[in-house]
Amino acid sequence: MLNITLYTKKDSQPCEQIKADLQELQSQFPHRIVEVDIESDVALLSKFGQIVPVLEVGPYTLRGPVTRQKLQMTLGAASDRKNQLEKLDDPVYKMRIEKGKKVTTGDRVSFWIARRYLLILNLFMLFYVGLPFLAPTLMKVGAEFPAQILYRMYKPLCHQFGFRSFFLYGEQPYYPLAEAGLSGVKTFEEVTGIANLDDPYNISRFEARNFIGDETVGFKVALCERDVAIYIAILLFGIVFGLTGRRLKSLHWMLWLLIGIAPIGLDGFSQLFSQFNWEWLASLVPYRESTPFLRAFTGALFGLATAWFAYPNIEESMNETRQYYIKKFAVSQASE
Repeated sequence: MLNITLYTKKDSQPCEQIKADLQELQSQFPHRIVEVDIESDVALLSKFGQIVPVLEVGPYTLRGPVTRQKLQMTLGAASDRKNQLEKLDDPVYKMRIEKGKKVTTGDRVSFWIARRYLLILNLFMLFYVGLPFLAPTLMKVGAEFPAQILYRMYKPLCHQFGFRSFFLYGEQPYYPLAEAGLSGVKTFEEVTGIANLDDPYNISRFEARNFIGDETVGFKVALCERDVAIYIAILLFGIVFGLTGRRLKSLHWMLWLLIGIAPIGLDGFSQLFSQFNWEWLASLVPYRESTPFLRAFTGALFGLATAWFAYPNIEESMNETRQYYIKKFAVSQASE
């Protein structure tokens, strides 16, 4: 018996006509119809909304309008192919048929993830970028032990230099190095007394990494300025992507390089290379220390461009996964 998948929607006269034609051809080509309502999934509605009815019979696909003659020819071809495969007794074919009839727990979990992946990603980003802000809040209220746990959790993931991090509950939101050249703000050296921070190999940098803050300067966020901007931008794009029905097209890879990679690379690497104690390099790349604004701005651009490039591609993959399982569940239910 042939399995026919019919993608349909309510109150569609062409779909009703197809089902009537199939009923008349039942004795000639025994088959079982598996109906899939395209209005049950946004991706299906977008894909088939203007062309229903759509029929899948084995490897063959018919898209509306479908004449009775074309339907009969397709059923004949699919029936001949099915008979040939059964005569060959192909184990791969048999395994595929049996697999299509059974719905496992793994199938249900995969389908659940495919439908809710964006919520999962957004919640993950919310916690990932939110916990570093919880650390200084815990310090402020005197809960030092859990705050220290959070700082240690994020230490392998970020340098946590105090002079490149945001501070909460203090005099200023940041305390840059004097080399950053910002006027009207206290420098990190001034408020901490830690010196020689312009030398990347100096032990003082480890002190700056371990410096959390105090009641006067405030308490350090557990992620640096650039990382905070990256992950907040990814989170915001994920929220916007969901609110727009996940219909945004993926950013072109050249724009991702131009908008996302180039600014952060220029700011970060020019700073990195300028601070090596190599005389020949110092003549080519003058010493510079980036500012909190540049770190946050280039980080936000990177996060936004990366999410814009990645999320629509993930959605496309999840669309295919959802369509596969919607069809499989319908086939399994019809086989019971």
